[in-house]
Amino acid sequence: MKKIRIAQIGVCHEHALGKIISLKRLPDYFEIVGVVDDNTFSKTPKFAGDYLVPYEGLKFLTLEEALNDPTIEAVTVEVPNNDLVPMAIRCMERNWPMHLDKPAGEDPVLYRKLLDGCRERNLPLQMGFMFRGNPAFRFCIEAIRSKLIGEVFEIEADMNHCYGGEEYQEYIGKFSGGIMYNLGCHLIDFVAAAMGRPEAVTPFLKSAPGDRDSIRNNCMAVLEYPHAIVTLRACSRTPGNIEKRRIRIAGTGGVIEFSPVERFDGKPVEVMLLLAKDANGFPAGTHTLRFPPQADRYEEQLIELAKMIRGEMKNPYSYEHDYLVEEITLAASGYTKWR
Repeated sequence: MKKIRIAQIGVCHEHALGKIISLKRLPDYFEIVGVVDDNTFSKTPKFAGDYLVPYEGLKFLTLEEALNDPTIEAVTVEVPNNDLVPMAIRCMERNWPMHLDKPAGEDPVLYRKLLDGCRERNLPLQMGFMFRGNPAFRFCIEAIRSKLIGEVFEIEADMNHCYGGEEYQEYIGKFSGGIMYNLGCHLIDFVAAAMGRPEAVTPFLKSAPGDRDSIRNNCMAVLEYPHAIVTLRACSRTPGNIEKRRIRIAGTGGVIEFSPVERFDGKPVEVMLLLAKDANGFPAGTHTLRFPPQADRYEEQLIELAKMIRGEMKNPYSYEHDYLVEEITLAASGYTKWR
């Protein structure tokens, strides 16, 4: 099996470390050509990029060296949030398949240019929403689509945490969409995949107690569907950190709940499934579903990227889906009004 020669452009995205660690774990799929340290040219808000130990042993490239290397076959784009799409367009113009981190910027027109360019070139574009490889989330998407718990009328989900200290609060304050823009997009990707396009999107962008009003680190968004209400929350002052993130999905025939939503300690994610009656091979009653532990967030995704590049599978997420996620994210973060 021929390895794909891949480069990582950027170390300053919050998920850049996770991406390079995942790539290192996949030597049968990828040969890492090198890494571009964007500390020298990234000017937009960032919250990472100083810890370079996981990159030891890899070749560091300048941006121009990477962009002009004819042996590179794919890239991961890991520059800060608001640099992502402009950098991805440069990669698209070189006909590179790519894994692009989130969110997809504050300019939907620029993002549409990227998507249209990738479509015209038939380039795999994989968005780095971190729950796409999570087996519990995949189960929930299929459960909603197949009506395992009947017609869904309620989803509650959060991306709460308490990491980063005061530095993180200042970082989030540099985005007018706050933490909903930075983290809510992960949940929006999940909801859009399961429920489709909402009828209405209403943002609530607040600061946590004790923080300046301009630091929108206590946010909620409500997505309305014909018979369902979806409530998404994100706050960076929540005790219990990411271990307390939770999902609750209620339908006319049952309920799905789980917390934590991910774990990498060798233990499974446990999902509670309650059914009012037999459905899809499950008997009525309460079940505990245990999903295999993940090595990390991105390994499964990056394997899929390799398969897409080789033509062994199609992208399970369409360009249209990715643009819908951008539309909802911008509305949920207060940048745009939902039409």
